[in-house]
Amino acid sequence: MQDIQTIKVKFSECDNYSLLDSGDGMKLENFAGVRIIRPEPKAWWKKDLPDSEWGQASASFDTKTGKWNVKKGQERSWRMDLLGFKMELRLNDNSKHVGIFPEQDPHWSLIKVHGSKGRSLLNIFGYTGAATLAALSSGFSVTHVDASLPSLSWAKKNLEISGMSSFPVRWILDDAVKFVRREIRRGKKYDAIILDPPAFGRGPKGEIWKMEASIKEFLCDVSSLLSDDPLFIILTIYNIEASSLMPANIFVDIFGDLMSVDCGELAIKHKNSAKNLPMSIYNICSKKKI
Repeated sequence: MQDIQTIKVKFSECDNYSLLDSGDGMKLENFAGVRIIRPEPKAWWKKDLPDSEWGQASASFDTKTGKWNVKKGQERSWRMDLLGFKMELRLNDNSKHVGIFPEQDPHWSLIKVHGSKGRSLLNIFGYTGAATLAALSSGFSVTHVDASLPSLSWAKKNLEISGMSSFPVRWILDDAVKFVRREIRRGKKYDAIILDPPAFGRGPKGEIWKMEASIKEFLCDVSSLLSDDPLFIILTIYNIEASSLMPANIFVDIFGDLMSVDCGELAIKHKNSAKNLPMSIYNICSKKKI
């Protein structure tokens, strides 16, 4: 049986993005020239930059009201170039997220390197489609699954503004667990699979997803969708209480001698200090070390 590779930290090198500062449960970021403030529960330390720098932000998310405080003149949507395609970012109330997770840049780069025509990729919990666009641009045909109609519509918009509307993608609005089980019954197979499950979520018909209760069985089901010559499975988890070794051990149970397991954290370097902001844990399962 192969050993789990040493736990690593992978840092984002996302174009047109920078982490200007973080601390006191907040982070100050620059997305394609737009400076925003968002809550960040992992930022336990103190801020480095003075209040005058934070005060230059064009928008800040208020956790008490669930709304964005947007300065006059700042649009609520704008575009960002990313790895040869475009993403539309939005300041939508009731969500601190803007449509992209820049810490996942190492995954997008991996996808682009290992994509090829004739290969298929399944993107589950696909959100606004950054991984889908990276896969399409590298030759994959993609099945993009999400339980949220607004997120699915947003992903389609990103495909359109990137000039990739003719690329081979199948859009699926469905509960992830139910979709995977139906694909198993159909005998469907994929060469690569990406998973970015929430800690808690609901499907389009109220189906409940809880990470700790669902992830083991779900990964077992997902493994049944891999082709006979798979490239990789990429799993990203944002549960602050989880360790990357937890899903890594599940991968070892499922694949044994067949695949190598790489695990660790995704993090973002501060632009102006030596601090690093941990964002999520990841696991990559592949036949080759990648």
